[in-house]
Amino acid sequence: MAVEIKYVVVREGQEKMSFASKKDADAYDKMLDLAEVLSGWLTHSPIALEEGQNDVLAMWMAENKDVLSTVLKSGKLPELEAAASVEEPTEEVSDEEASDEKVAEHPRKRTKAA
Repeated sequence: MAVEIKYVVVREGQEKMSFASKKDADAYDKMLDLAEVLSGWLTHSPIALEEGQNDVLAMWMAENKDVLSTVLKSGKLPELEAAASVEEPTEEVSDEEASDEKVAEHPRKRTKAA
């Protein structure tokens, strides 16, 4: 028989997420706290959002708090390449296609090695 320890984040009597480590559970709980504060703050904005959009936007901002913090501190977006690689899944390239791309990168090499 195996014994597993799970850390469960509960909000308003509902289980939100369970984690294997206390550190991850605490981080998620803090993110939910931040989303709640942001949601309350967004209700005071001059833009009227549809029902539910306020919470979704607040959660997205909380999930991306590091990027948001960088933008607020520097006034600039962080490198878009790094952010895009996190959000977009990479394409799988077969070995044959990869070798074809290498050939195209080096115009002097016109044939593939056997």
